[in-house]
Amino acid sequence: MYSKIENDLVSEIKLDLIQAKVYLLVTCYGKMSSIKIAEKLKISLNDAQKAAKELITLGAFIDFSETEFEAMHPRFTAVNMYRKMCEQENIKFKQNKIIDNMGVILEKPYDDARTK
Repeated sequence: MYSKIENDLVSEIKLDLIQAKVYLLVTCYGKMSSIKIAEKLKISLNDAQKAAKELITLGAFIDFSETEFEAMHPRFTAVNMYRKMCEQENIKFKQNKIIDNMGVILEKPYDDARTK
């Protein structure tokens, strides 16, 4: 299921693959450090840090510290990231069912990760 969302993040929002993986990891498992992101995704610490910082710029993450990141609610972040991409690409922003569904699908794992 998450590979479909990962593909949608890349195709619809134009995230790179590492950004998409980092976004899904933190959204579905909760706040984590760049070290933990790097370990879980088997990527370099630098790539984890860079992707997380870019996701802050895109409105998907907030930073708790220099190295600890949390995802904002997926219903908002999917649309926020899509809106920013539309602005950057000079595309008219309009409702996108794929983006809306992404937020709906990610809502339960997001909530579950935060109500353990």
